[in-house]
Amino acid sequence: MKVIAGCVVLKDHKILMVKEAGPDCYGKWNFPGGKLEEFEKITDGALRETFEETGCKVNLKGVLAIAQVNLKKESHFLIRFVADVLEENICFDKDEILDVQWIEIEDIKKMSEQELRGYEITTKVIEEIENDKYYPLDIIDNMIYNP
Repeated sequence: MKVIAGCVVLKDHKILMVKEAGPDCYGKWNFPGGKLEEFEKITDGALRETFEETGCKVNLKGVLAIAQVNLKKESHFLIRFVADVLEENICFDKDEILDVQWIEIEDIKKMSEQELRGYEITTKVIEEIENDKYYPLDIIDNMIYNP
């Protein structure tokens, strides 16, 4: 089981999206995010992945509902944070990301399954954003416990 952390970055009714370059999702739009590194805090991983994939520094505002995604080879827990942009400097690794854009929420809602990675989860996230259905950051216990 892997943990995926990322951000839904909001600005002026737009969301910062990345166009994936990976073979399983080539050309599909997604929220920035990726696998946590060993011993990494969830919030740190979300900030790191967002920066690595977009070049933007963000401020976490809340957390969306946690989802479990069952892929062919393994299961993932998906933890996405709602965030505001602090420093916008769009740059990205062209081997991993094809494009980064601010996309109007209404335009994302019009995208098809062929355009969005994780179509069902992405459309659910958009609905949650529109309804302000996210939780305070303190729901995440960001301490690292060492037995």
